[in-house]
Amino acid sequence: MSVTLVVVPSAGVCPLPELDMSINRLCGLIHEDNVKAGWWEDGFGKLNIATKLALVHSEVSEALEGVRKDLMDEKLPHRPAVEVELADTCIRIFDLCGALELDLEGAIFEKMAYNAERNDHKPEVRAGENGKKF
Repeated sequence: MSVTLVVVPSAGVCPLPELDMSINRLCGLIHEDNVKAGWWEDGFGKLNIATKLALVHSEVSEALEGVRKDLMDEKLPHRPAVEVELADTCIRIFDLCGALELDLEGAIFEKMAYNAERNDHKPEVRAGENGKKF
């Protein structure tokens, strides 16, 4: 795999892998990095997995606060907080999928195909009584 170096204003230079890799490969790389950084020292038990899922939720909540308060990110001040917190959310999700060796990529495409055929995802049904308005 080739690596491109990217200069991040507040973080210095960081390696960026090829951008044409699969989602599952990215999950594996993120998980490998997080193992090296010590984020999985407690192992792969249900409690640790539950903790990781709670941390995904915390990142989404931080993204909501960024939107609610129209904030720029503190660590990457050239980016909106919502953007960085959603990136953190993806990193946490990808890490967990890498740890559990889940086929996130396949599940995403299958779920998109399923959702395309769902009656409750059609605009006219959502707009109706008891529809999924949001």
